[in-house]
Amino acid sequence: MSSPTETSLAPPQTIDLRDEFEQAGIDAVLQALDAELLGLKPVKTRIREIAALLLVERARRRLGLASEPPTLHMSFTGNPGTGKTSVAMRIADILHRLGFLRRGHLVAVTRDDLVGQYIGHTAPKTKEVLKRAMGGVLFIDEAYYLYRPENERDYGQESIEILLQVMENQREDLVVVLAGYADRMDRFFASNPGFRSRIAHHIEFPDYTDEELLRIAESMLATNEYRFDPAGLEAMRAYIAARRNLPHFANARSIRNALDRARLRQANRLFESGAPVDAQALSTLTRADIEATARIVGIRRSPFLYSLRAATR
Repeated sequence: MSSPTETSLAPPQTIDLRDEFEQAGIDAVLQALDAELLGLKPVKTRIREIAALLLVERARRRLGLASEPPTLHMSFTGNPGTGKTSVAMRIADILHRLGFLRRGHLVAVTRDDLVGQYIGHTAPKTKEVLKRAMGGVLFIDEAYYLYRPENERDYGQESIEILLQVMENQREDLVVVLAGYADRMDRFFASNPGFRSRIAHHIEFPDYTDEELLRIAESMLATNEYRFDPAGLEAMRAYIAARRNLPHFANARSIRNALDRARLRQANRLFESGAPVDAQALSTLTRADIEATARIVGIRRSPFLYSLRAATR
């Protein structure tokens, strides 16, 4: 007859994956991701698949089956403002909750944080960043800038070699996410096959649709107790369609910048009017505020003005 201690140490015979999913709080993390980021359905589907894989891997370990730590390094490709950093933060949380990372924090860096400007400077910088990231996720934005073959005096290759070594030898304690434009990341991987061989998950972030960007704008305003009036909402719809075709469009980031400018214009409009204001006036963005914002970013041509007039009749 086995003792109570021996019985308590015996592995379970079955594991309810759905129960494990809920008890680890993964569902709550994914719901928070849904609330934080509109759209991105293929990205969210892929994150759920990765979470399921990790859950099964943990269950295999608990049931005494053969198991080895999965390779979790990732590549995020897509245009700016599509939520890559936010998704990386949620992934770090998921990995921590499932026991694959000690701390589950995110360290976001660019080339400037890793590569030095003179001999002997790069290794200490890269190692210091890696030290801060251990136990969590290291997010390297615009990772392709690490490699600059046109400059023979560039020290990026030294940082790459250190990163590759750590990604292989300490993959149980660090997840590296490389992010950037898809075409540039393809060229980067072609030039650095060591990175490609260590990346297990390639996730593509699509641009938001115009309607999703409008919903994002409304959500951003609501967070700060602002709103569009009906004409302002339609003006914002027309603004989004026109802004997408201008240089340096950055999805949700461009929308946030536009709203900041619109709030600035609203504040100036209310102040210059000289009239008393109530809570509704202080919380409402109008067509005039959006038109002023459009002029700042260079939307002066007739197609925008035509669509704006048509939308706000």
